[in-house]
Amino acid sequence: MSGLFPMTPLELRPNRHVIPAGTELWRVHNTRYAPNEFNPKLADPFEFKDGNRFDGTPLDPYHCLYLADTATTALAESVLRSRPFELPAGKRRVPYATVWRRSLSVLRTRCELTLVSLVESKDLAAVCQDATLLEDERNYVPARRWASEIRAQAPDVMGLIWQSRHNRPQRALVLFHDRFAHCDGKPLDVLPERGIRDLDSDAGIDRANRFLEPLRSEISRPRRE
Repeated sequence: MSGLFPMTPLELRPNRHVIPAGTELWRVHNTRYAPNEFNPKLADPFEFKDGNRFDGTPLDPYHCLYLADTATTALAESVLRSRPFELPAGKRRVPYATVWRRSLSVLRTRCELTLVSLVESKDLAAVCQDATLLEDERNYVPARRWASEIRAQAPDVMGLIWQSRHNRPQRALVLFHDRFAHCDGKPLDVLPERGIRDLDSDAGIDRANRFLEPLRSEISRPRRE
């Protein structure tokens, strides 16, 4: 922690949600990185859409790892942001570039995860927030600041969990790298051969589209010259 938080005089009373050791979770990530590797990139604390919603910043420089409870949720959270339903078929077309050099991996928790729940309205109220914290796609700055406020007032928690915007009522979550000294900084084991190593391959697109079909969404094929 940088020592700059907490900045609010409000007393937060976060509700905890515990994920047991041995739970399987899913992640979409850049193929060049290990599936259980935390992303060290920090977001600009004042740039509206730099990075992801709950990324660390130089003001609170924690590394992040985003996960989901199902394969469909992990894909939806990664590729369906701001995707409209298109005429005439009423499907969402996902550009090929969105999955280029990306993987879908399955992981298993090595230790119990204690997270702050942001799933229900009462959970958001417990940290003095409402649905805007999760719904606003135009400006991530307030969400990052509030993640740091939660971290400062709940030093035992290892991340956040919330209802997926793109696959309700399933769950998405983020882990903070600096809260796992008790398990050697490695809270997740990789389950090989369970995910999709190359989402940008023909076979990878076929498998991913089967997950996305119930959401009327489809990853486009690359143009062949």
